[in-house]
Amino acid sequence: MPFLDIKAFLQSLKRPICAVPIALFVLAAVGTLWSDAAWGARLYAIGPTVKLLLLPGLLFHFERSERGLAVLVAFLVSCTLLMGMSWLVMLDPHLSLKPAADASRGIFVKNYIDQSQEFALCAVALAYPIIALLRANRVWPALLLGAISLSFVVNMAFVVVSRTALVTMPIMLAVFGLLHLRWRTNLMILCAAAAIAVIAWAASPQLQWKVTTFAQDYQLYREQGRSTSIGERLEFWRKSLRFFAEAPVIGHGTGSTRGLFELAATGPAGLASSAVIGNPHNQTLNVAVQWGAVGVVVLYAMWLLHLLMFRGGGPADWIGLLVVVQNIFTSLFNSHIFDFHEGWMYVLGVGVAGGMVLRARRVEPARDKSSF
Repeated sequence: MPFLDIKAFLQSLKRPICAVPIALFVLAAVGTLWSDAAWGARLYAIGPTVKLLLLPGLLFHFERSERGLAVLVAFLVSCTLLMGMSWLVMLDPHLSLKPAADASRGIFVKNYIDQSQEFALCAVALAYPIIALLRANRVWPALLLGAISLSFVVNMAFVVVSRTALVTMPIMLAVFGLLHLRWRTNLMILCAAAAIAVIAWAASPQLQWKVTTFAQDYQLYREQGRSTSIGERLEFWRKSLRFFAEAPVIGHGTGSTRGLFELAATGPAGLASSAVIGNPHNQTLNVAVQWGAVGVVVLYAMWLLHLLMFRGGGPADWIGLLVVVQNIFTSLFNSHIFDFHEGWMYVLGVGVAGGMVLRARRVEPARDKSSF
């Protein structure tokens, strides 16, 4: 900060990749003016968008810093250590940092959704350096990274399983295959992935239980209205669409979601229809209820601009693209821009990798001119 070029930084804020995240925060702040919620709830609801204000600063800093790769490597190392600790906690739950009443199988800290989000990102992100090392005939480093990547997958299959990760990881792998591999290689990987999935299914009771709960939870919701994980989400989405239809342009205002669910709650406790929540577990609906179509346009513009920023073929492009793709698809089932852990993963991932990409684009023309 003491050496910040204020003029250059303010100029960088005019770039759409910086302006749109700021616009989402401004919309949340202005949206307090037409909300019917208490002012405490309105101000609290602005909080999840504040983290987006750090994105322009990260992009500006890592466009000028050479230490972006060190940050990404440190994230991989920390997740690898966390994975090792997850195995130890599975064997001895007393090692968990969580209170005994809240301790979960294989969870050292936070929760299984956040842990799986990190592990899935690292497992798929390592595909790029593994392929690059194999093409350069550096077999041993490729095998080491391959073993780490496989360890993340095995941990998610045998220790703790996230249904969101089960859905999004194949999509992330498909994106990698389409961008970086030939069709024959993609076919071989598809066959290998299918074989691994069959083995994991046969060997992991945890995975079998998690998958079978999909149908069971849905059936309990449809037949009895029970408050299951899937049933609650379907109820949240149905009601959120109705709220959006009532105020389609600018929404009900910042912090209005919980009050709307309180008014729409019906039936006795224990039924999905009686659940009251301030987060409909879908990023688009979370934005649409509060700020209508205007908010949805801003959200989708941010995702699109950040996707386009990573359209190159380098490692930073791949990591940044993966962060955005993961956030988009996991946000079908959660509000992962506004959630603390996943939201910061997006801000830090896009900010660091995006700055590296912008730096590479600045350096290349300079090299071309010097060589000319």
